Amino acid sequence: MSFSLPADPPTARSLTAIVPQLLASLSDAGDWFVSARSAILVLVDGLGRGNLTARAGHARFLTAAMTKKDAARSTFPSTTATALTGLLTATDAGTHGIVGYRARIPGTDIAPNQLKGWETDGLDPMTWQRAQPLLEREANAGRPTFVVSKGLYRDSGFTRAIQRGAEFVGAATPAERLTAAARASANPGALVYVYIPELDTLGHAHGWESERWLRGLEELDADLRRFEAMLSPGVGALVTADHGMVDVPAHRHVLLRDGDPLLHDVALVAGEPRMLQLYTTDGSAAAVAARWREAEQSRSWVMTREEAIDAGLFGPHVHPDVRDRIGDVLVAARTAVAYYDDRVADKKPQRMIGQHGSWTDQERIVPLIRLGAFANG
Repeated sequence: MSFSLPADPPTARSLTAIVPQLLASLSDAGDWFVSARSAILVLVDGLGRGNLTARAGHARFLTAAMTKKDAARSTFPSTTATALTGLLTATDAGTHGIVGYRARIPGTDIAPNQLKGWETDGLDPMTWQRAQPLLEREANAGRPTFVVSKGLYRDSGFTRAIQRGAEFVGAATPAERLTAAARASANPGALVYVYIPELDTLGHAHGWESERWLRGLEELDADLRRFEAMLSPGVGALVTADHGMVDVPAHRHVLLRDGDPLLHDVALVAGEPRMLQLYTTDGSAAAVAARWREAEQSRSWVMTREEAIDAGLFGPHVHPDVRDRIGDVLVAARTAVAYYDDRVADKKPQRMIGQHGSWTDQERIVPLIRLGAFANG
């Protein structure tokens, strides 16, 4: 193998194991959590453990509740579409098939946005995402299951792909969502999933080191403090995230333009700025990977699809239907850089400051913060 990634510790906990462990706690059989009457999973998009620790003084409630062992590793790529699918199906990308932010439909030159492409590019929520959602499985077995999120997500393709089966509760603000979740947890044996994307939105627009992000963190910390006080006895809640965030200022952007040797034999650029997926012309993957390694190995990990699969980055098994969705060459940033295809007319993505998607600890390590009944063990 001609590339090397830092390995996860053998005792590292995986984001994909969280929901099975929560369900085990409802059956008195959990390894991570004590027994609970109902369980609430609060997913704060973009709240990496490193981001939270660095701003501990602005989130005193959350950091006081977080112990050193309470962390998990997110998926690869460390991007919302892949991570949330892994979280809510308990499978890796090689099984569920959501292999990145933008990934090619095999046999085409189309690389849909995996969060929004269901509506714009005709992805079928029942088949493109290949694993059964745990919420659907549990609802079919008679468990009360709830998704509490922004109302605009109620009928989205991504919601149907990974959250179908649960009762959807729409609420506008994080505080309202947390209140609705506490109310839903009154159903014995309930599993409640709460999605809070606001902090991620602030991070993308302003950076996680900005004053705007800090204010958002302070507000969320206060909301979660009030939320814990609402929990009935025996109800456990877990606060976690799908990924962390790295700020990449404009002067650290790598702009790929016409004539750039790095684009030679590259038919399609997809993925996202910190985890490019390059789809090459036939037979050219090794040559493309070699060019990228020579130019970028000091600041990025470069690997072929086969190397990534052999390393288990997409899980221990990659289904044949999923294999060709993965880029022929992957470029995962390890320093504060972001790659953009500057030939694309829409330059709005280049205004994004907070970013994620790669293998760094800052992007992949997320907190596991226990509240309510779970705080007891």
